[in-house]
Amino acid sequence: MGKFKIEHVRPECIGCGACAAIHPDRWVMDDDGKSNVVDAKRLENGHEELDISDEEFEQNKEAAECCPVNVIHIRNKETNERII
Repeated sequence: MGKFKIEHVRPECIGCGACAAIHPDRWVMDDDGKSNVVDAKRLENGHEELDISDEEFEQNKEAAECCPVNVIHIRNKETNERII
């Protein structure tokens, strides 16, 4: 797996669907109106985390950048730096 991780603050998602429109292979809309990260680990606090390949970085970065409530973050796992 790559050196990046998606961190999705799902409880604060407003369900606009922009992430799913940008990268439908990784983001889907759930029945509750919020987005889900496909294959992500759901934490007790409702957040989602998923390690992604380096090849997926750009599409997920674009999904994070278009989120109007800034609940999608990409973190470098090696440095722990939050990219977005």
